[in-house]
Amino acid sequence: MKFSVLLVSLVFVAAPVYAQDMKQVEGQNEKVVPRTKAEANFSFAPVVRKTAPAVVNIYTKQRVQVTENASPFMNDPFFQQFFGQQGQGVPSFSFGGRTREAVTSSLGSGVIINPKGFIVTAHHVIKDAQTITVVLSNKEEYDAKVVMKDPKADLAFLKIDSPEALPFIEMRDSDTLEVGDLVLAIGNPFGVGQTVTNGIVSALARKAEGVSDYQYFIQTDAAINPGNSGGALVTTDGKLIGINTAIYSRSGGSQGIGFAIPSNIVRSLMDSKVEGGHVVHPWFGVQVQTVTREIAESLSMKFPQGVIVRSVYPDSPAQKNGMKIGDVITSVNGASINSPEDLQYRLVLSKIGESSTFDVLQGGASKTLTIPLIAPPEIPKADPRDIKGLNPLDGLTVANLSPALALEVGMDEMATGVMVVGGGKSTHGINIGWGRGDIIVEINGVKVTSSEQLVTLLKKDSHNWQIVYKRNGQLNALTVRM
Repeated sequence: MKFSVLLVSLVFVAAPVYAQDMKQVEGQNEKVVPRTKAEANFSFAPVVRKTAPAVVNIYTKQRVQVTENASPFMNDPFFQQFFGQQGQGVPSFSFGGRTREAVTSSLGSGVIINPKGFIVTAHHVIKDAQTITVVLSNKEEYDAKVVMKDPKADLAFLKIDSPEALPFIEMRDSDTLEVGDLVLAIGNPFGVGQTVTNGIVSALARKAEGVSDYQYFIQTDAAINPGNSGGALVTTDGKLIGINTAIYSRSGGSQGIGFAIPSNIVRSLMDSKVEGGHVVHPWFGVQVQTVTREIAESLSMKFPQGVIVRSVYPDSPAQKNGMKIGDVITSVNGASINSPEDLQYRLVLSKIGESSTFDVLQGGASKTLTIPLIAPPEIPKADPRDIKGLNPLDGLTVANLSPALALEVGMDEMATGVMVVGGGKSTHGINIGWGRGDIIVEINGVKVTSSEQLVTLLKKDSHNWQIVYKRNGQLNALTVRM
């Protein structure tokens, strides 16, 4: 049976040490299981007292369009698991009813990480919100504003203004976390009020499709339910180790598989370059894939390891500093790389303007390349153009693709060409169904190289248009007679 992904908040706090024998001796890293009843009955209360005051509830309101006389099936949980609930950004079925504006609300959790009122939460908790209200553990309420967000990482940072210093949780290096470590979840599941659950770290570097672009999660079996999104994952010493973001569930409730964004990503975003409230991540210009057993054998490798470079962007830092197609990247800054997610995670933890060291296998020899990391370049310039006139693209806005634009809209950073970025309503009643992300490849047999050239091609008097375009990586041909 397939599992559906339900976005929810998770809040975790690691369990305290059980007894004297379980306490980590300074300079050692020994961990043992409880051996007596007294050890097993040790309470989590001290950790909860330390961390719970810094976990907040977040309430949002937004205006949405709803359809009157919507299908009654949309209230059935069976259909909701496929189509979502009305008011959650999913269109409802309609039998010809009128649309009207309505105000919907949602709830989630957040974590205070600064005594001045700096709060981190899951981006999906505050997405499209018109108003955001933060409720502290002492029931005080504050209006919050978004100061920074990264939808790709499903993280957002809020700010509230409090006359007094607020309780907060310090962050710990999430790379020190181990499978089997105890954690607690603190949040507001189903809006019932602050709740604490406990469990262990089930896995590290886990994938969770559809949650965020950065597939590098902490997995836990601590009970997570709707309303917990944006909560804290905390270690036994009361330090923040992750921000909870999603669960796998058949029913919508906890099934023992929850995911949290590592605290190291949170810390790196706080130190990242920000443009217009959005985080800009480091880039060096390669596309990679996992080294499979077959690839390893073809390269005479003893066993599969690392990621192989599939393509290198022209004039990128990678190309300028010696990285080539076919190179196998085995580590970045000393950390092992065994998947594209590993590489992406290490890049997210790096800073624009700094250099990273890449250990690679190049032509059968081991090399270390030092490559500077930059912001994704806008080369060529976007040069957006509004298209007007009697042609099949009338009403669209197009722009030149670059690594910066491609990554902004969630496309392959190696993609080139002229892309549809907006519009779609023609003044001539033409409704072909263009969508954002479509790439115009050819017009009447002429290859499209720039937005300026495309506008010129469309000015030619023609009643028959042959258009080649790319959608979701697939080439398509279209003939339009006007």
